[in-house]
Amino acid sequence: MDQLEQYRIFLRVAELGGFTRAANALGLPKSSVSTAVRRLEASLGAQLLHRTTRRVQLTREGALFLERCRDLLGEAEELQALFREEPRLLRGRVRVGMSGSMAARLVLPRLGAFLQAHPGLEIELGAGERRVDVVREGYDCVVRTGGVGDDSLVARPLGLAPVVSCASVDYLRRHGVPRSLADLAGHRLVHFAGRFGQRPAGWEYPLPGGGYASLEMAGAVTVDGGQAYVGAALAGLGLIQVPRLGVQAALEDGRLVEVLADLPAEPMPVALLYPQQRHLPRRVREVMDWLAQVLAPYLLPLPR
Repeated sequence: MDQLEQYRIFLRVAELGGFTRAANALGLPKSSVSTAVRRLEASLGAQLLHRTTRRVQLTREGALFLERCRDLLGEAEELQALFREEPRLLRGRVRVGMSGSMAARLVLPRLGAFLQAHPGLEIELGAGERRVDVVREGYDCVVRTGGVGDDSLVARPLGLAPVVSCASVDYLRRHGVPRSLADLAGHRLVHFAGRFGQRPAGWEYPLPGGGYASLEMAGAVTVDGGQAYVGAALAGLGLIQVPRLGVQAALEDGRLVEVLADLPAEPMPVALLYPQQRHLPRRVREVMDWLAQVLAPYLLPLPR
């Protein structure tokens, strides 16, 4: 096993927090992963990991080495491809995360053409509700709507997602179509909370002089995930305010109807997040560039 392979194995152990997880991700026996890290530590003359029965943690030396290890592997990868006959061909695996609705509606329909252009590329797409740990779970990048909330990640802003206020036809038939903020007193809002027990946000609306305010509203249902939020509206359980790109299909086919379009909520920032490192592999950079192009038609430009 060469030294670069030892570096790659150490990187996965450090990112995933354990030898078993790394072995599963790499498709190697756990004994081979443990041996590679021990040999690497011996060659460096430093302990890189604290080992416990449940997980491993980086030592101070391990944290320093991890940062340089990422850079070195990225540079080695590009050096190896420098003189190939097809220097622009992307090779290797890129793990990307985003919401399920974004993946299904915007990304997956266009992914086939991208992979045809880069047959040596493999995409692992994490598409779900859970906010993943980008570093620990080995993601190369994730698309996130809303606040970043993690200083260990680099954010590449993509734009602003317009937010639409809407409800199902059945709900509006039963409760009427609101024409003003005053009309909302007779309506119900599907509440969204990142954690149950938190105070849900109310109905957001723009102020005449600039900025936004929130109006408290009644509601019998609180959810903690985007798909459930939209699903509650489709089931006629109340009004929602949601990024338009996630419900465009439902608006177009009439399952949801926009209301109070003249009082839109504040657009939500959308960004690509990736781990801090001085050097990004070219395959990751180009996948991020492609994702930015795919999402651009659905986003507003950022204010200058």
